[in-house]
Amino acid sequence: MRFDGRKALRVRMDHKQAVNLMGSDGTWRRSCVLLDVSQTGAKIEVEGTLDVLQAKEFFMLLSSTGLAYRRCELVWIDGTMAGVHFINAGSKRKSASAKVGAAQTK
Repeated sequence: MRFDGRKALRVRMDHKQAVNLMGSDGTWRRSCVLLDVSQTGAKIEVEGTLDVLQAKEFFMLLSSTGLAYRRCELVWIDGTMAGVHFINAGSKRKSASAKVGAAQTK
């Protein structure tokens, strides 16, 4: 189902799906509820303070053991709601190698 004019197909959660956010260095963790999700990102409702999201990059833990997770970056915050973009390891490598290639041609 597409809504809000988004390019990616989003799935809205009918039931509360508890997930956790964790700092990439492991120093913080926040409980949250997954409201909708797509291949490229998600909308979440965060419990507690949002100040830790200023780190911009963190992990979304999809299982209680932490074995299922997505690397994320913050896109927007509105009250207790936040939008995150999932970071692909392949896209990070491409952008890094593209920068190296551009620097070498100068």
